[in-house]
Amino acid sequence: MIRNRFLYSILLIIVISLGLSTRKAPQFFPSFIAEYGGDTLWSLMFFLIFGLFFSKKSTLWVAILTLIFSYGIECSQLYQADWINQIRKTFPGAMLLGHGFLWSDFICYTLGVVMGYIIEKMIIFKK
Repeated sequence: MIRNRFLYSILLIIVISLGLSTRKAPQFFPSFIAEYGGDTLWSLMFFLIFGLFFSKKSTLWVAILTLIFSYGIECSQLYQADWINQIRKTFPGAMLLGHGFLWSDFICYTLGVVMGYIIEKMIIFKK
């Protein structure tokens, strides 16, 4: 299996657009989606990014890498040194590193990765 980089790039643009929309215009979404959709789409975005960079790896490998990365970023939010908080105050830093630790984010990240896994296995690489 080799992932189609063009298709993954298009999916990535869609996921990023939707994720940013839940943060910048939450009034256009049901409250549940506005609250948790961004985190779910964040991990789906990284599933797609890792799929792009590791185009020959298995879906399971990409899913596990994404979960490790996502959980690691969430746990890093427990570290609150001034230097990293300054990075978190920037837009790219906030989007990548987040602000505060939430247990619910682990559920969101897991759902985002499961969505990526299902999309890839059942739609893109259906067998």
